[in-house]
Amino acid sequence: MGFATKAIHAGQAPEATTGAVTIPIYQTSTYVQEALGRHKGYEYARTQNPTRAALEANLAELEGGIAAHCFASGMAAITTTMLLLGSGDHVIVSENTYGGTYRLFERVMSGFGLRFSYVDTTDVEAVRAAFTPETRMIFLEVPTNPLMAVADLEAIGRLAAETGVRLAVDNTFLSPYFLRPLEYGAHLVIHSTTKYLNGHSDSIGGAVISARADDAERLGFLQNAAGAIISPMDAWLVLRGIKTLSVRMERHEKNARCVAQFLTEHPKVRRVHYPGLPQHPQHERARDLFSGFGGMISFETGSLAAARALLDNVRLCALAESLGGVETLICHPASMTHASVPSEQRDRLGITDGLVRISVGIEDVEDIIADLDAALQKV
Repeated sequence: MGFATKAIHAGQAPEATTGAVTIPIYQTSTYVQEALGRHKGYEYARTQNPTRAALEANLAELEGGIAAHCFASGMAAITTTMLLLGSGDHVIVSENTYGGTYRLFERVMSGFGLRFSYVDTTDVEAVRAAFTPETRMIFLEVPTNPLMAVADLEAIGRLAAETGVRLAVDNTFLSPYFLRPLEYGAHLVIHSTTKYLNGHSDSIGGAVISARADDAERLGFLQNAAGAIISPMDAWLVLRGIKTLSVRMERHEKNARCVAQFLTEHPKVRRVHYPGLPQHPQHERARDLFSGFGGMISFETGSLAAARALLDNVRLCALAESLGGVETLICHPASMTHASVPSEQRDRLGITDGLVRISVGIEDVEDIIADLDAALQKV
């Protein structure tokens, strides 16, 4: 089956009792058992829920994994992934990573004995040089948030195979429509389902898709033991969103290409970060790895005052956290998504006070560009 067909049908056979084509929202906390020790496969809703199970089957199919496990948020999914490790283990991380991930690693997980090194994952030799005898995982964002750097996923996948460490990839920005990291040697794929998978800014959730049976078994245990599960309603909303993932991602990318080109040519914009642009430093790699470049762009305005003037004057583009919804969202990473990253580190990476990030929606692109142009005139 093709991707769009899988997105609509995988894990979603018609409901047995009525034949309903849409998976019901099983809003229950427990299940009546037929007799002691005999039940219909469901005992307690933290452990099993049919709506969640349908979403997990769907995501496993779309990413090409053997199992998926869904959580209450993307950060809950990353937290549970880290619980596969133990005190003293070392993790190599994309240096330009989401601020919430950095906060979790540095201010929570490091307190339990995990150690993290942040490196330029566009360079496989930099990754190799960061290895220690305790390295147990490589954690990538592809592309990175918010500077859109593209890791050398193919080479890092080979390195992970050579060294026997887990390779985990946060695939939130591209979705399985544009990238399937397991095909390049990843062992775990992570999503904030809040973003493109749901696509409508009305649900919070996360997911981890496994390539290995031992990881899948352990994640299932941790999901039940820690209990940070996605709710039935949120699981249903993500399932509904995924049905239109292919058409939405095509429109997001089509619009983003136009917006990126507009920004590149605008005199008030100093630099544009978008893998679909030929001048992007990893454009050729992105073209080889991805089937599309996605809908995320960041660009440099030159100063906090310039960024503020732009953000205070957009009207269609919504100034808000998050991304991946049908509406265009715009934000200021230094004070919003990456505020938890120390300022000196932000400066070193290029997450300046003048940097703006935009999640290009699926509106008429002429309207998005007109809104940005009008706001840029105030800079």
